[in-house]
Amino acid sequence: MDPVQQPAELDRRGLDKEALKRAIVERLIYSIGKDKDAAKDHDWYQALALTVRDRLVDNWMNTTRGYYERDQKRVYYLSVEFLMGRLLTDAMDSLGIVAACRAALDELGVDADRVFEVEPDQALGNGGLGRLAACYLNSMASIGLAGYGYGIRYEFGMFQQGIEDGRQIEMPEQWLQFGNPWEFERPEVAYPVEFYGRVEAAGDDEGSPRFWVDTQKVLAVAYDTPVPGWGGRKVNTLRLWSAKPTNAFGLADFNRGDYMGAVAEQVLSENLSRVLYPDDAAESGQELRLRQEFFFTSASLQDILRRYRQHHGDFSGLPDKVAIQLNDTHPAIAVPELMRLLGDQHGLPWDEAWELTRRTISYTNHTLMPEALETWSVELLGRVLPRHLEIVYRINAAFLAEVSADADSDPAHVGAISLIQENGDRRVRMGNLAFLGSHRVNGVSALHSGLMKETVFADLHRRFPDRITNVTNGITPRRWLHQCNPGLSGLISGRIGDDWVGDLECIAEIRPLADDAGFRDAFATAKQANKDRLAAHIAATVGVTVDPAALFDVQIKRIHEYKRQLLNLLHTAALYAEICDDPTAGWQPRVKIVAGKAASAYVAAKRIIHLANDIAATVNRDPAVGDLLKVLFLPNYNVTLAERIIPAADLSEQISTAGMEASGTGNMKLALNGALTIGTLDGANIEIGERVGADNIFIFGLTAAEVGELWAGGGYDPRAVVEADPRLKRALDMIAGGAFSPDEPDRYRPLVDGLLNDDRFLVLADFASYMEAQQRVDAAFAERDDWMRRAVLNTAGVGWFSSDRAVREYAERIWKAMP
Repeated sequence: MDPVQQPAELDRRGLDKEALKRAIVERLIYSIGKDKDAAKDHDWYQALALTVRDRLVDNWMNTTRGYYERDQKRVYYLSVEFLMGRLLTDAMDSLGIVAACRAALDELGVDADRVFEVEPDQALGNGGLGRLAACYLNSMASIGLAGYGYGIRYEFGMFQQGIEDGRQIEMPEQWLQFGNPWEFERPEVAYPVEFYGRVEAAGDDEGSPRFWVDTQKVLAVAYDTPVPGWGGRKVNTLRLWSAKPTNAFGLADFNRGDYMGAVAEQVLSENLSRVLYPDDAAESGQELRLRQEFFFTSASLQDILRRYRQHHGDFSGLPDKVAIQLNDTHPAIAVPELMRLLGDQHGLPWDEAWELTRRTISYTNHTLMPEALETWSVELLGRVLPRHLEIVYRINAAFLAEVSADADSDPAHVGAISLIQENGDRRVRMGNLAFLGSHRVNGVSALHSGLMKETVFADLHRRFPDRITNVTNGITPRRWLHQCNPGLSGLISGRIGDDWVGDLECIAEIRPLADDAGFRDAFATAKQANKDRLAAHIAATVGVTVDPAALFDVQIKRIHEYKRQLLNLLHTAALYAEICDDPTAGWQPRVKIVAGKAASAYVAAKRIIHLANDIAATVNRDPAVGDLLKVLFLPNYNVTLAERIIPAADLSEQISTAGMEASGTGNMKLALNGALTIGTLDGANIEIGERVGADNIFIFGLTAAEVGELWAGGGYDPRAVVEADPRLKRALDMIAGGAFSPDEPDRYRPLVDGLLNDDRFLVLADFASYMEAQQRVDAAFAERDDWMRRAVLNTAGVGWFSSDRAVREYAERIWKAMP
């Protein structure tokens, strides 16, 4: 008899407390290698995560098997970001076992909240682009769509943001330090991704096949994460690529004493998947970013074609079985890469390959700013991806020949739609390439999609009037209400049932309850509890005590000049000055909360963060102000921090320059949790206003049309605006004169000079209207019961902004793929 006692077979399906308790202990012992007495919080987290993951695997395999058996059309979502956040609570919630897991841990003598807090956010994104992708993966699984995400397994994320002396500092985000219990490494799924080299023809004829040779190769190795939908019945896959060398270790170099040379290939290869958005201020950073984008795009396309060929004899049915969605221009290199794979590797004729490519790919645009549409210098693209530059040239030549044959074509029109920007440094326009290589191009709000036709893609729209469509962004109600705000979620479900979790439009049923005093009181109680929790978190993390009864005024998003955190700070400076003039004037107490990261090379954005912290330091230590105004910059904004802030917010700052925010999703999350919006008529703010009612949103500022007219007229004078507004002048003088930076009075002179000399984002032009809107906010918040009525109407009114609805629209109008 074996002297070692063997464990009973592990129950990987049981969802009750006892089954979970047994499974957690067995995972702790046999997977983590710890006993209960020695285990730390992190060990219990790993054991619990593996236990929950086990309960996803059967449905994960059944889901995949079902897709294959039905030969269901598959949607492949290519995104450089997937901001997944923490996965444990999401998985437990999908399976309906949050309470059972808590009870199991409690009986084991383990603090569940401490265990949940151990999990790091998956550092796979930065802002709305990545969070949108994560919401769409959840929704594809929830509605039963055969969806797959493809991205990069960043070893260190973008960066972990710290604040030292008010300045942003960037540190590696070591989210993989203790491993990732949610992923399955697939070392057998590895594709060669090639760079550099040269192109040679197979013969002397003009039409001879051309081949990419003498390349440098990197291996893309797959890591799979199961992504459950609501209820846990359907589980889709997020496949991330990690870069590995083809030769991990140069033994000959090592034996010669060249120890650095022995690992040089490994270091250079693995750099591709180390950091999201490497600093591209230098040419080496630009080259790394291009190689990153091609790395994950090529590996994904190779994987997609392999899956397709497993069950289909030729490529003629590719568009009927495969939909490839490009999430912004980062994966736009997919157009020439799919052409290369179909033509060079699989031998398809050019015209057939082009038809299949165009019918298979679609593209989501996320910006109207021309400089944000990626371009690559011809020299760089030709050096790193020489075959792809040839393919781009051929696509462009055929297209321009077709356009030039039209009687109404003119040189300006031809130049605008060309894939090559000819003036100055010749560059490949990736937005135009994505547009031309796609059968559908969508914007992400009604305003944005309309402006695409009039601005960045006006000439291409003239050529292809049916190609642009709109799918307004959406958010998953599972994470962004049901999980992050259990108090409000429970209140809603207690009144109308929980169907809204799977069909958010059902939440409109609480609209009549806005007139129910008891419901308003309960809604206010849930909001206050969330504010109390956030206040405790603020005290614990940044050491500032805030009054939870004050108005919580929130602006949480990546730091960018067009998002106008600077406008918020000007209001803060002006408000501070007025409070100092007369602290007894009956001010509405307000807590200003700002959070977000600035790109490491974005000097102006980092200076805005510094200003926010300097204003906070000045205001928060001024005894004359006390609790009338507190200002906070909360560092290292991520999904988990958003889940703390959003349920507690009273006011949602959505104040971008009209016409520049494509849609936004933070506006939707905050409104869903009962925050009222102060915002411009930009992005999805317009559609939110239409659904919650004009009386329940605070709109200010120039419209997109007025912005265009102002710049077209050429008569905008920022200095004249300042001279006409004493409050604005005073706020600018305080900032420029060192009131918030006495140790370095000229610290913010560059920010102020930028506003006075250019004010590209019309911060000064909208200041007076913004101040007036903030006064309306103060007056409304003073009527607390009516404010709660408006808050209820916001929650009730935004059910349409579900990512389930958005994904269904993609499926019906773009992908032609049904659940």
